[in-house]
Amino acid sequence: MLTIIPSLLTPAELGAIRSDLAAAMWTDGRATAGARAASVKANQQLPADTPTAQKWAAQVMQLLSRHPRFNAAALPLRTLMPIFNRYQDGDHYGPHIDNAIRPAGGVTVRTDVAATLFLADPDSYDGGELEIETGLGIQRFKLAAGDLLLYPATTRHQVQPVTRGSRLAGIFWVQSMVRDHAARSLLFDLDQTIQSLGVKLGANDPHVVGLAGTYHNLLRQCAET
Repeated sequence: MLTIIPSLLTPAELGAIRSDLAAAMWTDGRATAGARAASVKANQQLPADTPTAQKWAAQVMQLLSRHPRFNAAALPLRTLMPIFNRYQDGDHYGPHIDNAIRPAGGVTVRTDVAATLFLADPDSYDGGELEIETGLGIQRFKLAAGDLLLYPATTRHQVQPVTRGSRLAGIFWVQSMVRDHAARSLLFDLDQTIQSLGVKLGANDPHVVGLAGTYHNLLRQCAET
C-alpha cells in the first residue's frame, strides 16, 4: 500500500522550513546509511543535532500525531524523528532496501513503513523522482511540496539523479502496531470505508457502529503494543 497524504505542511510552513534549510550547514548523507546503502548513496543531510533539524523534526512529529490519515495508514507504535536531506548537482540514491532495524534514543525500531515528505516544488528541480518497485511494476513519485508519501519499507526503491535545482525532503520510518503489510492495508481500507459511511449515514448508524466494532476486533487480533 502506497498512501499519499496531501498538504501535511501549509504554504507558510513550507516557506519557513525552506528558508531555514537554505541557511543550514549540510553534511554527507552517507553517514546514516548502512554499508550496502552507502555505496549507492550520494546526497547531503542535515545533522540531527542541529537546532534547525530539531525544530522541524519536532514540528513534523506534532503534525503527524494528530493527522487521522497518517495514523490510520501507518498505525504507528514508534515513529522515528524525521531526517532532512538535499539532492543537487547529480546527487542520487541508487536501488536499495532500507535497514530493517534502526537505533533511536537507546532503543531499536523496526522499520515497517517508510515516509518521504516532499519540501521542494516539483517544477523547481529536474530529476529526483522516487522510484518504488511494487507488484504492479515501478511507480514514480515527484509530489507537490508539503505532500507526504508512505510506502512499505520492505520495498526496493531509489532516487533518480537531480540534474537541475535542489530536491529537499524529510524522511522517516515507522514501526507499526501491525507488522504484516497485507493486514495493515486491509485495516486501512476498512477504516476509510467506515469514515466514508459515517459521513453519509452518521456515526451512530447501526451499520457504521457494527463495522467499527469489526475494525477494532481485527486490530485487537493483529496489533502488537
